[in-house]
Amino acid sequence: MPKRVIDFFTFQTDKLNWRSVFWFLFFIALFVRFPFFFRDYVDRDESTFIIMAQSWVDGYLPYTKLWDLKPPITFLVFAGIISVFGKSFLAIRLIGTLMVVLTSLFAYGIASRITSRKVAFWCAVFCVFFQSLFGSLQGVMSEHICTLFFVIAVYLLLSKDKWWWYMIIGLLLGLSVMSKLNMAYPLFTLGLFLFWKALVGGKFWSDIRNLVLMAIGFILLVFLTAFPYHLQGELQVWWESIFEAPLAYSQSKFHSIGKALPLVLVVTVLIALGSVKKLIDISSKEIQILIVVIVGVLASFLQTGKVNGHYLIQLYPFVLILVGIAISKLPPLGKGLKTVAAVLLVLIPMESYLEYANIVKNKSVKSSFFNGEGIDVPKYILENQMDTQNIFFTEYHIGYWVLGVDPPTKVATHPSNITRDKLFPYMNNPRTTGMEELEYIMEEIRPKVVVARKGKKIFDKKLLDYNTYIDAYLNQHYKLIKTIDRGLIYQRLE
Repeated sequence: MPKRVIDFFTFQTDKLNWRSVFWFLFFIALFVRFPFFFRDYVDRDESTFIIMAQSWVDGYLPYTKLWDLKPPITFLVFAGIISVFGKSFLAIRLIGTLMVVLTSLFAYGIASRITSRKVAFWCAVFCVFFQSLFGSLQGVMSEHICTLFFVIAVYLLLSKDKWWWYMIIGLLLGLSVMSKLNMAYPLFTLGLFLFWKALVGGKFWSDIRNLVLMAIGFILLVFLTAFPYHLQGELQVWWESIFEAPLAYSQSKFHSIGKALPLVLVVTVLIALGSVKKLIDISSKEIQILIVVIVGVLASFLQTGKVNGHYLIQLYPFVLILVGIAISKLPPLGKGLKTVAAVLLVLIPMESYLEYANIVKNKSVKSSFFNGEGIDVPKYILENQMDTQNIFFTEYHIGYWVLGVDPPTKVATHPSNITRDKLFPYMNNPRTTGMEELEYIMEEIRPKVVVARKGKKIFDKKLLDYNTYIDAYLNQHYKLIKTIDRGLIYQRLE
């Protein structure tokens, strides 16, 4: 191992200032995430956010023309990117990279208040890795957005004491919750903790004042999201779509808490061991705040009853700080172990290396770095002058954005919404069940082109009625005219 690398791995990071840390993190994040800039999508939710945002840019508030089960700030972030840069995958992914960097930078700021700058730096580096790898994290997810706002709010809470900062903290927490509603759980646990500290801390009135200012900032942000709907006389749409629909959806899902329980137990045990072994000081207010935020996020996972890979983005910055602090208390690594650790560090972005190879291969075969059926299928449709105004993507629905068209109905914005009967009362939709909606699309709208995915049922395999209906309808009224990788293009016979 060259001496310069050993030096960097051991002590030179102590000399970094915030600006230097930002650029280190930016280049690491850019290297790790850059090959995914050219993907059609990594997770289907990202495609939905883009479609909803484009509708907003076109002049339609979320939930009015198109509909999805997310709060509006997520769509607003995407709409802002599209408004400035146009329809650009590169711009969306670059801004996503910047969000990962800023989240990691403020995680560095939090950690540097508790431990050394060297430990804080490595916490931030791994924060970049864990927000960018190991699952569908290379796209821009709502978790990236809400976590950024929450991490900045926690940093300000720990570092600022002027009264107006608490209003800003409240606004940031409001932005976080209105990007993804489950962040209300860590907000609630954090609020309880701060109220308890006010009761026992000896500064009751000033602490209560600060809490009230945070609450005002939070409520103000929520009301600001309602204001455009008030101007258009659509306030009920705002209320039902943002608050009532998610509540109805959560009550309709029967995921066992057992799916989330192993993660909750592992994190709980690790924190307990860290405390018992004196690796983390739970008497520290900063560490207490990190723990109560972690408890809130874990509580939201238990309520949901599942833990998708991208959900963990909300957990990583806070857990990684505690892990970094704990590891720093262990005996230092020998030179041999440092070499092993450095090699493992180089191997962590294996997904990125593979994706670099993929885009080079795609360039040599298809003459384009951009890849994926969500790009190649629309390209084929345009080149062959097929109907783009009446098209139904049951998969690869980012194709609507690429083609510049809308989904066939409001409900079909995200294909899976068609099967969510419990949400129909909140969509302001003429049909009341998923089967009615599907029959309306196929028999009344009669798409000229239907796009599906090879080797995968159009709807969840448990939904036998839906799959039986659409499979039979496609066999009778459509012809498979082209297979592009896994993309299936059906054209209507009549």
